[in-house]
Amino acid sequence: MKFIDEATIKLYAGDGGNGVATFRREKYEPMGGPSGGDGGRGGSIYLVADRNINTLVDYRYTRVFRAQRGENGRGSDCYGAKGEDMFLRVPVGTVVSDKATGQFLVDLAEHGQQAILAKGGNGGLGNIHFKSSTNRAPRQCTKGEPGEEFELYLELKVLADVGLLGMPNAGKSTFIRSVSAAKPKVADYPFTTLHPNLGVVRVDANRSFVIADIPGLIEGAAEGAGLGHQFLRHLARTHLLLHLVDVAPFDDAVDPVAEAKAIVEELRKYDEDLYNKPRWLVLNKVDMVEDPKQVAADFVKAYGWDGPCFAISALSGIGTKELTYAIMEHLEASKKLEADNAESSKTEQPNHEFPTT
Repeated sequence: MKFIDEATIKLYAGDGGNGVATFRREKYEPMGGPSGGDGGRGGSIYLVADRNINTLVDYRYTRVFRAQRGENGRGSDCYGAKGEDMFLRVPVGTVVSDKATGQFLVDLAEHGQQAILAKGGNGGLGNIHFKSSTNRAPRQCTKGEPGEEFELYLELKVLADVGLLGMPNAGKSTFIRSVSAAKPKVADYPFTTLHPNLGVVRVDANRSFVIADIPGLIEGAAEGAGLGHQFLRHLARTHLLLHLVDVAPFDDAVDPVAEAKAIVEELRKYDEDLYNKPRWLVLNKVDMVEDPKQVAADFVKAYGWDGPCFAISALSGIGTKELTYAIMEHLEASKKLEADNAESSKTEQPNHEFPTT
């Protein structure tokens, strides 16, 4: 599988260089005094979010990273050189946590965002810092501090506005091919999608959104059945979930209503927050039934659904344009509401300034 969305790495920041105890002895200054310089600081390790990287495959096999050690101090008041910092590039949307404790450390959600995760050790002090009026020939110096060491867990959560849910062969890949330039694999057998696919849906020249397609879910996915549960994390950042349902299955024994309810139940078992996200019902393959309106009405009644519902055909394009426009309007409204709430929370903060007279 080429798409790697999790990795464990070990970071070793550079140790600080040691300070030295030396004395200045020149031809005309045989008693020149202490001249030992400090050691250089060890190199630190940074993680940098880069939108040009899509997976964590670079950390699949190379898992140990060591930054450069600081140089030792020298005589003649010369300080050691600082160790070179190390910058590790990861995809935008990478979440970093401590492997040992599970503590969340940083979420690299913006391009160019940096986070220092292992600091280099400070350099040791040379004997020039220990001279005094009563100690004119100090022989003390200190060693450099060790750099920080961490074992980190990297988890990629792709940045998408809309996520697709559904059973295998519900038509998710066909839908994303229909409304965007993404070209995921499509075939007449289940589990053709083995890794998440992202597509940019351009509604008009200035408006667009990103949609994510993950492998189909099956009953028992929350306990590890199938592939979809491995990628449900990629729906965590979405603003809207589209639940695609095949209303014209090839097997007459398949009940679309029961399958739809099973998917929602697996979602609830996996993550309550994901379950509570806004979710729309999308009835796919209506071009294969005689009366699409009646089929949609019967499905909604049997399911007990009271939310937004759309009947489409991802293959022929029926209803897809109306659906994308509705999604765009929903996303714009939700983002405007979030911005208004953020602005109101700022204005409602108490003023702690003291009154002036």
